[in-house]
Amino acid sequence: MTAEFLSRIQFALTSMYHYIYPPLSIGLSLMLVLFEGIYLKTKNPLYKAITQFWTNIFALTFAMGVATGLVQVFGFGTNWASYSRFVGDVFGSALAAEGIFAFFLEAGFLGIMLFGWNRVSQKIHYLATCLVTAGAHFSAIWIVVANSWMQTPAGYKIVNEIGQRRAVVTNFWEMMFNPSSIDRVIHVILGCWLAGIFLIISVSAFYALKKKYLPFTRVCLKSSLIAAFAVLILQLISGDSTARGVAKNQPEKLAAMEGLFTTRPNTPISIIGWVDTKNQMVTSLKIPSGLSLLVYRNFHQPVAGLDQTPSDEWPPIQITFQSFHLMVMMWFLMFVSVIATFFWWKRQPKWLSKMLIASVFFPQIANQVGWMTAEVGRQPWIVYKVLKTSEGVSKFIDATQVFGSILMFIIIYTFLFILFIYLLNKKIRQGPEKEATIDVYAKS
Repeated sequence: MTAEFLSRIQFALTSMYHYIYPPLSIGLSLMLVLFEGIYLKTKNPLYKAITQFWTNIFALTFAMGVATGLVQVFGFGTNWASYSRFVGDVFGSALAAEGIFAFFLEAGFLGIMLFGWNRVSQKIHYLATCLVTAGAHFSAIWIVVANSWMQTPAGYKIVNEIGQRRAVVTNFWEMMFNPSSIDRVIHVILGCWLAGIFLIISVSAFYALKKKYLPFTRVCLKSSLIAAFAVLILQLISGDSTARGVAKNQPEKLAAMEGLFTTRPNTPISIIGWVDTKNQMVTSLKIPSGLSLLVYRNFHQPVAGLDQTPSDEWPPIQITFQSFHLMVMMWFLMFVSVIATFFWWKRQPKWLSKMLIASVFFPQIANQVGWMTAEVGRQPWIVYKVLKTSEGVSKFIDATQVFGSILMFIIIYTFLFILFIYLLNKKIRQGPEKEATIDVYAKS
């Protein structure tokens, strides 16, 4: 295996592990704003107990996200030095904005949010919660903007310095609002919200099954289910818009997502299937004309297939196809879980409670394979149609070094994940404070 291939594996592993935590933090922060806002309005101690409980969980996910995110920065310098040199001007702009708009908000107000309950007024504490939430969202926005530039670069020019090519920003706003950034930011943020919301659903379902902290459980479960339903509908709309953008800006990626080798009218959409790359065919359950309808709102218009792209620029088709369809399947399972719970709200069967407990994995899987679809589907380009992945890898590393670092990361990240699960499980089993036993209509 080459240093390039191993470097891609290393970055994928560290990125996927890191991405377990930021979506949880972002989704939980949204619900904290909701719960604490209700407490501020009603003064009901139950909502204070709910907010404090989930704030502790938020703090754990936030700390893990920060710790694991640092590795990404070093990875650019060690394994992808040529790429870093090429995009330094572009990423410098985006990441500087993240530091200003996100880091200072989070760093400045996180302490007040975590430890200021009895030290500042309720309104100041709520303001701190809102600002930390805004900072978490700003951080995600700028990271996705930078990644979207890699997918659909805009607002730049190529300059040659000492025989090396480099991208230089010519229009900051065109760079920021590149053709895919809006759709992708919305899609990613909604996915993060679902991760946090379904963590609340999972823990609440666990308490309901054990018949513990029932006032706490009823409020958390009902609130998170309503939020999940709304976000899932928004995610469906966002997914449609994002896929249409992919069809316009990266047609070969959409073709790989659907295993579409040949351009033809009345293009069908695959529900589930398997790609035979060698024979350039897909065995799948199809909806006739479905892809034409979704992309162009027309049953007959052909969707561009891989035959419109040189074969040496095709992305890995099987993994792109399967990861995309697994993401869609996870959305369907989340939607079914929510609808079934509303249907059996008064008398919830045990199988549904267990499904809700397991539902914490659905958005996590969807987020992971969604990014896999986006990144693998962009290959062989690291900056689409501008810089190939093979041109971005560092020149002076060998496969042995990279392989050794992969083993090291696997050992360390396995330990950290076990520690995270241990601490999370400990906090969940300890349960919320005693105020969570107070009826939701009680007055303070």
